[in-house]
Amino acid sequence: MNDPTSPSNGTNGNAVPKICILNYGMGNLGSVQNALRFLGIEARIASDADTIEAADAYILPGVGAFGEAMHNLNKLGIIKTLETEILEKAKPLFGICLGLQLLAEDSQEKGFNKGLGWFEGHVVPIEGDALNRVPHVGWNGIDHSGDPAFLKIEQQGSFYFDHSFHLECDPKLVAATCDHGQKMVAAIRQRNIFATQFHPEKSQRNGLKLLRNFVHYCFGNL
Repeated sequence: MNDPTSPSNGTNGNAVPKICILNYGMGNLGSVQNALRFLGIEARIASDADTIEAADAYILPGVGAFGEAMHNLNKLGIIKTLETEILEKAKPLFGICLGLQLLAEDSQEKGFNKGLGWFEGHVVPIEGDALNRVPHVGWNGIDHSGDPAFLKIEQQGSFYFDHSFHLECDPKLVAATCDHGQKMVAAIRQRNIFATQFHPEKSQRNGLKLLRNFVHYCFGNL
């Protein structure tokens, strides 16, 4: 396998998969696109059903409020299309920060809001204290399960977090955890769906490794 942080134009001579960065008005779209571009991967930012259907894989980024995000997704009318492509056709999905939380059943942020419900889980407030402030912002080491998404990433490797709510779910889904006064989900894996609470596009070398590993997974090499 190539160095996960080295730019390239493909893997083992295969055609580069068409990756769609989903635009619902709530994400660091340009930052994610630029990180992939550094790795030699061109990804298209889109929110229309035709582009989504034509894509081979997806990134669901997110910054902001859960309820507003779900409102935007419903208004765009693309949830059914995403369910067909990701849940039925099993195309790969990488969720980032709010993009992880939206996959759960519901959130307590600013009242009760229903999520996509693609797995059993609930988004709840972080319980801060004098030593562990809320929001949880900055670098934090993670402990991962050895999932292939974390290939060549050491235990307690640091990633950049920025959130006030966290996911509670079945431990079988958890691919990584972090500690911020309490043990919290840092990443989940459910078949073709992988998502992180942290921001790989802001996590320098480790973030690039993770994105490269996702691209390899899209090629079928992980």
